Amino acid sequence: MSLREIRLSTTPSDEAIADLRLGDIVYLDGLMYTAREGVYMRALEDQANIPMELPTQSAANFHCSPAARINDDGSFDMGAVTATASFRFSKWLPEWMDKTGAKLIVGKGGMTSKDYKEFFVPHGAVYLSTVGYGTGALLGRGIEKVEAVHWNEELGLAQAMWVIKCNKMGPFIVASDLNGDCLFERENAKIAKNIEKAYEGTKPAILKRYGESDDRSDELI
Repeated sequence: MSLREIRLSTTPSDEAIADLRLGDIVYLDGLMYTAREGVYMRALEDQANIPMELPTQSAANFHCSPAARINDDGSFDMGAVTATASFRFSKWLPEWMDKTGAKLIVGKGGMTSKDYKEFFVPHGAVYLSTVGYGTGALLGRGIEKVEAVHWNEELGLAQAMWVIKCNKMGPFIVASDLNGDCLFERENAKIAKNIEKAYEGTKPAILKRYGESDDRSDELI
């Protein structure tokens, strides 16, 4: 089956999100903001005013560390954006989506179907995952310009809220849908059925590091 490629606005309609299927390849157009633990803690725990009109300006939250700087004249340079693991921020997401109307959570690695069903589905949101590692420069090609950076003095450049104008930024892969189904769990279940065949004729490991398991399906978690 061939993969679908979709151009998606960062302020997507409910219909556009509902049309997404697990495994679709998505490219984003419009404004996207970076927000991770520093932004979440400042906005949700410290109750600071969010310096954007959300979700009208953007409904796309990128978990990432940008390779960026602020020049002396106030201009910005951003060459690459490296996604970071999203599961670390899951505890903040229900309140963040309540407060901001975020519909697209973008990052690396995804979360569990339990998180998707409990946090994402009630908000009509989906998860988009980066494809593989070392794609920061590739994603950087989709940055048309940096619109603004907020809270950099309080949080530092890596944790600040960067506002990026995207032009066919991607590729991202649809890793959850409106049913709360998880792409990685679905594919791992398929692979696990045949894992024993892959090891037929091999002997159990003799030398192991502390904490390693003999359960060959563990490597698929």
